[in-house]
Amino acid sequence: MLRIGQFIVTALLLTAVIGCSNDTDQASGKSPDWQRGRGVYLANCIACHSNDPAKDGSIGPAIAGSSKELLEARVLSTSYPPNYKPKRPTKVMPQFPFLKEELPYLAAYLAK
Repeated sequence: MLRIGQFIVTALLLTAVIGCSNDTDQASGKSPDWQRGRGVYLANCIACHSNDPAKDGSIGPAIAGSSKELLEARVLSTSYPPNYKPKRPTKVMPQFPFLKEELPYLAAYLAK
């Protein structure tokens, strides 16, 4: 009985390691700017946007491929660049002025 429990625990740990390693492997071949931008995204954006920036989130739309100009407008002042048509009519996104210095990295991560 003890061996079955050890086998199950080992199998679960191995599954977790393999599942995490794919994400790490993908990130390891990317630039330092991309990696830093990914960290910024994961720490600040996934509460509203999806873990995958190419997919819509629970509140915010997909933002993969967003220009630096759009990121600056939305993140710093919750506005839109001239002639930009919003994906959603809501105005729930707050300002994140503390991310001003991180925007180039976020743009590098979101570039597809």
